[in-house]
Amino acid sequence: MSQRSLLSVIVLTSFFSATIAAIIIFSVMKDDMPAETTSITQRQQQVSLTRFNDTSSVIVPKGLNFVNAAEKAIAGVVHIRAVYSGGTKSINPLEGFFRNPSQSSGSGVIVSDNGYIVTNNHVIEDASEIEVVLNDNRSYFGKIIGTDPTTDLALIKINVADLNFVQYGDSDNLKHGEWVLAVGNPFELNSTVTAGIVSAKARNIGILRDKNNLQIESFIQTDAAVNPGNSGGALVNLKGELIGINTAIATPTGNYTGYSFAVPVSLVKKVIDDLLEFGEVKRGLLGIRIGDVNARLAEMNNLSVVNGVFVSQVNENSAASEAGLEQGDVIIAINGLSVNNVSELQELVARNRPGDDVRVTYMRGADKNNVTATLKDFEGNAAVTQNTFANEIEGATFQNLTIEELEAYDLTYGVKITEVEEGKWQAAGIKEDFIITKIDKLSVTSIQDLNNILANKKGGILVEGQYLDGERGLFGMDW
Repeated sequence: MSQRSLLSVIVLTSFFSATIAAIIIFSVMKDDMPAETTSITQRQQQVSLTRFNDTSSVIVPKGLNFVNAAEKAIAGVVHIRAVYSGGTKSINPLEGFFRNPSQSSGSGVIVSDNGYIVTNNHVIEDASEIEVVLNDNRSYFGKIIGTDPTTDLALIKINVADLNFVQYGDSDNLKHGEWVLAVGNPFELNSTVTAGIVSAKARNIGILRDKNNLQIESFIQTDAAVNPGNSGGALVNLKGELIGINTAIATPTGNYTGYSFAVPVSLVKKVIDDLLEFGEVKRGLLGIRIGDVNARLAEMNNLSVVNGVFVSQVNENSAASEAGLEQGDVIIAINGLSVNNVSELQELVARNRPGDDVRVTYMRGADKNNVTATLKDFEGNAAVTQNTFANEIEGATFQNLTIEELEAYDLTYGVKITEVEEGKWQAAGIKEDFIITKIDKLSVTSIQDLNNILANKKGGILVEGQYLDGERGLFGMDW
């Protein structure tokens, strides 16, 4: 065979081999390709078998698994609707989303199985009616047990048992960068869960005001998305434990733009227990004027440290004075917990009641010292005082209402007049079984409120309320 013939045979053989191989490959590929179908679901399943990896065995790392925490928290977070009569509230970034000018919406956290719920004071402040909607859509009347504007917290009660509640966690041991979940009802979107990290602790953002300058701002800052309606909702760790009550957002628009702020549960627990036991917060005070230490202040005052809390004044007969603290001292710890700024100091002290002892660690020059201070209240009492209030005032006898009575009369709060004799109430035309709900537009939630309001009144007052049959009354009185 010639060389040219041999080359032709090789070329033809290669061509036929390639053709046969192509036919075989095409046939195999055709068998593996999904057939045309009329079901998108079926086609996706067929394609997935050949194009996508099997992810059924993938396990989410424990530190990034939010499912269990979310399930625990959702069951214990409620939707709160507050109704306002005789006026409206102004909208601000702290308040819930308004469905109409006389109604707002927020969130709350169930903290006991028998119906006690924590929320923000600004969510229910001045409300004439409170509706609490559970995660399973059951709806209940809410009674205000107590409020504390200095921490923007409030305690309300619903008349139901065997509730899911959110277990208290530990906010002291939170670390920067730790994952947290925010649970609430933004824009009335119930049971919304968002995730973020702890961005900072002990933040003071200047939103609370108090006439005695006793407001406490020591917020946990996170980047979990929080919007109007989230106020009063839960901030939880990955165990589903409550570590804070979502309270505020940093925003120029009224909606979330990056950071949110929560009252730490370490403070929440103390405030709520006070409201439950006394109806008001019992604050223990050191009795000092303070400021943050920084490099400039340290240089000006020849301090040995550049962080902590500088004592610029010690009040006479105060807890600090009796413990031996002096102007110029720098407090660096309370009860063994480090103090780097005023917010931390205020929170740590505010966890205690008058009469409680706290261990104060401070620097005086280069010397580190420890003293024990017995806290006092604003009036200088070194013990918790149980307030007593008159239930007989100017010829009328008053009685607090139970939650069952309030539900029956479709009220959130009020005080009932049980007897009326000669006096100012009778002169105004008010009869027995009248329920006072407001005096000069100020809510009357208890006999304590009634006493406090009337103690500061002089001249004419306006009394609002209703009788047991629902007949409403408005009376002008000389006081």
